[in-house]
Amino acid sequence: MLEIYATGLCRGSTIGVCYGRNADDLPTPDKVAQLVQLHKIKYLRIYDSNIQVLKAFANTGVQLMIGISNSDLLPFSQFQSNADTWLRNSILPYYPATKITHITVGAEVTESRNNASSMVVPAMKNVLTALRKAGLHKKIKVSSTHSLGILSRSFPPSAGAFNSSHAFFLKPMLEFLAENQSPFMVDIYPYYAYRDSPNNVSLDYALFESSSEVIDPNTGLLYTNMFDAQIDALYFALMALNFRTIKIMVTETGWPSKGSPKETAATPDNAQTYNTNLIRHVINDTGTPAKPGEDLDVYIFSLFNENRKPGLESERNWGLFYPDQTSVYNLDMTGKGAVSMTTETNVTSSNGTWCIASSTASEMDLQNALDWACGPGNVDCSAIQPSQPCFEPDNVVSHASFAFNSYYQQNGATDIACSFGGSGIKVNKNPSYDNCLYMTTGSNKTAASNATALASTTTTSAANGSFAWTMSCLLMALFSFL
Repeated sequence: MLEIYATGLCRGSTIGVCYGRNADDLPTPDKVAQLVQLHKIKYLRIYDSNIQVLKAFANTGVQLMIGISNSDLLPFSQFQSNADTWLRNSILPYYPATKITHITVGAEVTESRNNASSMVVPAMKNVLTALRKAGLHKKIKVSSTHSLGILSRSFPPSAGAFNSSHAFFLKPMLEFLAENQSPFMVDIYPYYAYRDSPNNVSLDYALFESSSEVIDPNTGLLYTNMFDAQIDALYFALMALNFRTIKIMVTETGWPSKGSPKETAATPDNAQTYNTNLIRHVINDTGTPAKPGEDLDVYIFSLFNENRKPGLESERNWGLFYPDQTSVYNLDMTGKGAVSMTTETNVTSSNGTWCIASSTASEMDLQNALDWACGPGNVDCSAIQPSQPCFEPDNVVSHASFAFNSYYQQNGATDIACSFGGSGIKVNKNPSYDNCLYMTTGSNKTAASNATALASTTTTSAANGSFAWTMSCLLMALFSFL
């Protein structure tokens, strides 16, 4: 999976993930924090301020976007004391150990049954005032998320315009965003545009795969994908109201891996293609035709499949992971194209290569990766237990090397299977020593007991699809890929 390292010298586009919890049998927040750290996901959106989640992400370095639900807009908008109390009880005890960077006040309010639009701006102002009292108003940005339905017109992009029926709350909200340098947050789903209008939208155009271009007749700008066209429609809508300084942040986008019989485009391959192309597009700071090179922060929906969501089958299948923490499909976060999935029938020889722990990796990263490999990664780690052949030397580098290699060999000896968030490296010399025998592909030996090695995992193997979310800078970026 994808990983991002960035220095403080420059600011580039970022990729995050939405962590919804509307599902049964999800891992505990502590385990989710471990999974997120393993895959070097640096930005996470949650939809509330759940105390267990905030505690779990303390001292992880993961930056959180937290939410205030639509059902709480009324009390937050009515009384400043409600916002003050919430901040004092739900945020301040965990900050800054838990890095909170954004607060979303309401979510897609114009789409909700009980339209709470009139409460959004008063609630946002009260939340900001509470932050100001705590001295955090410059460190935590306040905004609200919207669906693309907030536009009355999105094509061509240059004709983008907000729905006039929302003007009563849009204007004060945009003034708030501009004054406080907060982003305009929007949820963008090319999948729905294709699903609902396949005769007008090609699948390739929705998946960033189009070989042809759509021309905006007013500007002459050329569009090769729907994502860019929808972003630019928003930029033009903002400019039409003379809000030229507000940046756009995509707080949800993605593609479902499974759908009802009529949702033929909801497949693992299409989900993999969309998200891979999206990541490549974002981390390269490509920008859009109207805003070339413009930074764009994007959150992929979502971390897990959520089986309690109502609606069509696709609604429950947007996740990158199943609740057991295995991957729904693999992603290539280098931006070089889709990775072919590894199965038991196409595992190739290791060709004389092994995977060991990198000497430059931190002990915490190695321990997190080791814990994952011996847990969700399904590696037999009995050989590194006390009195077993690979226990000595008793240190995390040695133990991680054994576990990394076992996972690597069991999962096709691919580059991705030796990634571990940048903590694994491939070597050509067999690292076996004394009675500690390192596995090779096709071998049925483990150092512990020469027992049959665990069968290769399928496409749902979590680390085989390990991906790290990458941030690039216009002038300088350091990429580290799993």
